Amino acid sequence: MVYHLRRAAIAAACLASIVFILWFIPRVIKPTQPDAEERKRDEQWVNSSPYWIDRQACRWLGLCGIQHIKWDAPALPGNGTGRDGDLKLELLKLLSMGPNHDSNYVELSDMRSWETAPMKKDLKTRRRNAGRSGDAKVLDEIPDYVVAHAPLVHLYSEEFFWPSDIAEHVVHMQPFKDDAPINSSKAVDLDTLARLNAENNTVFLSSKDNVETRPEWLHSFHGIPTPFDGDDDDGDDNDNGDAAPKRPTDGTTWWDADKEHPPKRISDPRRFNGRQRQSHQKRQFREAQRPMVGPVEEKLDSLRGDKAARGGHSDGPAILVLVDKGAGIVDAFWFFFYSYNLGQTVLNVRFGNHVGDWEHCMVRFEHGIPRAMFLSEHAGGQAYAWQALEKRAQKGGRPDRPVIYSAVGSHAMYASSGMHPYVLPFKMLKDLTDQGPLWDPTLNNYAYWYDYEVDRDEEHRPPGEDRTSLVPAASNPHLPTSWFHFGGYWGDDTYPLSDKRQWRLFGEYHYTTGPLGPKFKNLDRKKVCQNEKCRILYSIEAGKKSTWYS
Repeated sequence: MVYHLRRAAIAAACLASIVFILWFIPRVIKPTQPDAEERKRDEQWVNSSPYWIDRQACRWLGLCGIQHIKWDAPALPGNGTGRDGDLKLELLKLLSMGPNHDSNYVELSDMRSWETAPMKKDLKTRRRNAGRSGDAKVLDEIPDYVVAHAPLVHLYSEEFFWPSDIAEHVVHMQPFKDDAPINSSKAVDLDTLARLNAENNTVFLSSKDNVETRPEWLHSFHGIPTPFDGDDDDGDDNDNGDAAPKRPTDGTTWWDADKEHPPKRISDPRRFNGRQRQSHQKRQFREAQRPMVGPVEEKLDSLRGDKAARGGHSDGPAILVLVDKGAGIVDAFWFFFYSYNLGQTVLNVRFGNHVGDWEHCMVRFEHGIPRAMFLSEHAGGQAYAWQALEKRAQKGGRPDRPVIYSAVGSHAMYASSGMHPYVLPFKMLKDLTDQGPLWDPTLNNYAYWYDYEVDRDEEHRPPGEDRTSLVPAASNPHLPTSWFHFGGYWGDDTYPLSDKRQWRLFGEYHYTTGPLGPKFKNLDRKKVCQNEKCRILYSIEAGKKSTWYS
């Protein structure tokens, strides 16, 4: 009798330990913990299962919908999207192409210099007028230093979900609220998205297609960048040492700035007398404002819009949002949109899929000089000093441009190629990057100026009413702006537990909620990072040894 009681006690203790571990692991591995509202939503999600045993296993063991688990392939064979189908033929065709560059060079003198940018107060007035009148003449050009120092993005060589056009994406979406479609007599497009804010509830742009059938628009194969004409002009100015000073040493507080608290000089006042200091600053400023030079073909392309023939061009436009922080600080946000985020696998089980995917990097300029870059990575990201980033040499005396890497499936941004483990121990969950197709976002983008102070003034305007906080750049004066102010999600809501496509293990979902748009990525940030906690890394090696959530 005692023997059986002892065995029962041991079994009960083992079961209790397993239950505790399964309960404890999700709370340890998550960088951020759920708030009260998220916990309430989670309870509703668990209750969506029609099966009692499924609900109990989910609550107590963290095993939710395990009867639904199956292999989730990136692409389906035999439908033109498999690796042996049309994609392979398309890639072979692209690799056989290559632009021809003229050896002559001209000065690109038609771009406005930063030095002649209007004062902040006048700038607001002009942008308000531009928003009302649509007169392209009063819109602001993209500063030449933003284009000259724009990033080049290595997409993964075996990616299946390529850069997409947000205009095409919304065509395949149906707005949902409270799990029911929103009926509207007007079509949803980039000009009307903000009208959905009138629903006074969370709106989701839900796919009209079952994403597991892998419709062609989900892959966006036309977004594969055209190949560059050889890679023999690569340059690498890395300093991959382990030294990582806690604070920059360039003499200003550019790493923590906004309009109300402009950067301050922190240089030793004994370093220069007044005249020498002024001369030194002018030399720095003139260096940043040097006109760009490039091939005659590039100049002609900018006039006739024939940029698609150039290496690095993608039919999926990047989104450039410029934010003037005052006192010479300009943040250039490059947003990259994909119609689908394919999650990563752990023990051959896939987690983290969602429709719609916004990633971004941000370059912080001080008087036209690039100081640092932030790279988005899942719910956070890392910031690097400019000198730490990998660079690619450019022809014609143009500045070297930073090279960054997009992870396969998740499209998280990194400063180097290779394996990037996160959250789980033993490298069970990881992003992968490599030197796949190189994307130049300057060749096809939607460019805007954004003023977050004006946006705060317009916060209580009725949904659908024109706003002036976001205005197109002069290079594309007729771009729509309503999409930017849409307050809902760019993909489906988290599928319920009752959905046969859904499961959750250890707190990680197979399908998660689509993302919010660029407006909600902390564009008024004082620091370089998206989150308030921010550390500037001074080498790529330092980035490999740390994480944004640790």
